[in-house]
Amino acid sequence: MSIAQAEALQIKLQASLSKLVGLIGKIQIGTKEQFPYGWGNAAKGRTVWRILEEVIIQNIKKRKIELGISSITPSDSEISVHDFLVHLDDEATPVYVNIKSAVLGGKIQKDDISKGVGLLNFYEQDVNRHFFVGTFFIKFNDDMTIEVDKCIVFPAAWIPDVYINPSNNGNLQSSKYKDLTTATKRTNDEFYEILKSEMEVARKKKRKKVAKKKSKKKLYGKLKN
Repeated sequence: MSIAQAEALQIKLQASLSKLVGLIGKIQIGTKEQFPYGWGNAAKGRTVWRILEEVIIQNIKKRKIELGISSITPSDSEISVHDFLVHLDDEATPVYVNIKSAVLGGKIQKDDISKGVGLLNFYEQDVNRHFFVGTFFIKFNDDMTIEVDKCIVFPAAWIPDVYINPSNNGNLQSSKYKDLTTATKRTNDEFYEILKSEMEVARKKKRKKVAKKKSKKKLYGKLKN
């Protein structure tokens, strides 16, 4: 997949999902009677992400013609790297989309994008796949509704700060994927090679950490005896 192809698809998908944002409206989560003290600690993106995902997918299904989408297929697995794939009007190849939620005005931090191993497998099946992260920015309203303010569509291959968490989950993480001005435009082949390299770096860090932990445990055992 060329950079020009990715740019063209990003523009079309961005237009479709931005239009969708304007059609969704408020999403009622509860009532003031049920939440007498407001959102409290629940005012986080991860609190409502599954509901938001369902709202997005169902509304694309219902409104696909006006969104410029010819078909949508939700993922049939909870562990796949994408949440749905769509065919945009006049585009032959499918576009894979991973939905993320973010609190409007929230702090910038490294977020999980997807499992590193899952992404490697995804691109190994077909390195030319079109894969985008669609981040929906939400507001938590006093009337116990959430409201989608905007959506940013980011090509996964353009993530500038590719980082694999060396802990057990081995996730690809990024703090830049919500801002297109930070994008590093590259092909899927280039991204795949970087991803493989970062996966190896993470494995080495993990092995070193495990070895250090075993060494400490062994030393503690000797001192105890």
